[in-house]
Order: sequence, then C-alpha cells, then structure tokens
Amino acid sequence: MQNSAMNSSTNSSSTMTTLGLVAAMVYVVVLSNVLVQYPLNAEIGGVQMKDLLTLGAFTYPLAFFVTDATNRHFGPNKARLVVLAGFAIAVIWSIWLATPRIAIASGSAFLIAQLLDVSVFNRLRQTAWWLAPLVSSVIGSIIDTILFFGIAFAPVFNALDFGSDDGSLGFGVPFLGVGAEVPLWVSLAMGDFIVKILISLAMLLPYAVVAKRPTIATA
Repeated sequence: MQNSAMNSSTNSSSTMTTLGLVAAMVYVVVLSNVLVQYPLNAEIGGVQMKDLLTLGAFTYPLAFFVTDATNRHFGPNKARLVVLAGFAIAVIWSIWLATPRIAIASGSAFLIAQLLDVSVFNRLRQTAWWLAPLVSSVIGSIIDTILFFGIAFAPVFNALDFGSDDGSLGFGVPFLGVGAEVPLWVSLAMGDFIVKILISLAMLLPYAVVAKRPTIATA
C-alpha cells in the first residue's frame, strides 16, 4: 500500500516535471519566433546591429539548455519527448503569433537540430561534464541557423509566404556590419550563430548545477 502510494507520487511528480519542461521549451521557441522578426536597433562602434542581429538571437539558445538539462537528468528518451511535444505546440502557436513561413522554418530547424543535439549529447554523456552540452549545442546551432535563416528569409523560399507579403531578406548589407556586401539573411544568420555560441558558453554555468544532481535515467 505504501509502495503504491510512493509510486503514484513519483509518477505524478515525473508528469508535472515533463509538462514543465515542455512548457519551458514552447515558451522559448514561440517567444524567439516572435522576436526574430525584430532587428536589434542599436549602433556599436559605427556598426549597425540591425544588419547582424535580431532580438530572437538572445532567447532561442535557451532551447538547447532545456534539451541538454533534460537529457542529463532524465535521459535521451525524455529529452526527445520534450523536443517533440515542444515542436508540435510551438509550431501551432508560431503560425498564429508569427507567420506561416517562420513557423515552417522554425519547426524544421528546431526538430532536426534538437534531435541531433540529443543524439550527440548522449554519445558524449560519459565524457567531461561540459563537453556534451557544449559540442551538442554547437553542432545543433550550426544546423538550426542554416535551416532557419535559409528557409525563413532566403528569396528562394518565398513561395512559403503563400501569397502574402514577401518575407525574404535578400537585399545587400555589409557582412556583420563591416565586411563585403551579402544578403541580409546571411549576415543575420552569422550574427545569430555567434550569439548562440556565446550563450551556449554562458549556459555552462547553470548546467554545471544541473550536472551535479543525481540522474533519474540515462537511456
């Protein structure tokens, strides 16, 4: 009787934790899909930040932290569940709050990059505590950045606007605000990737706290 009550309590706690992780993932992705439509209107050292960064660059990398923390503490199966559930809900919300093209780009990039992150992390699980989250986040960020910015803003994918205003960002700007002229989406993609890597490094600090907690599952 006591064991049954304990199991029921454990299952309930696990369910609530999973729902909390899914909610965190959905929040990060939907917020990022809204913020990616807004360039960073600032000037630093004569460089126009709007030519290399959107506000979404500062929030989306947190999705990798959610995935890696889930993977570390609960194992890859729970991490994949959080990714898939977060993907389904976030895409629906993004269609409403952003645009169908951004929702498609975000969904495609998110699903592929996050599932790859789970696999890479799991392969490196037994190495130094910082290696798995850093390497998996870097590899996932490369794939995510290429897929998202290519699909969302490259003119070749303008059919995904489905007859509405063309959301492509193919006009030329200085690369990262200082280099040769490239399409704006290319400069934004590189700026976004740089921020992703910097935030991934910063997220190693809270991840270190997670890594010290006992794991519940590793399979």
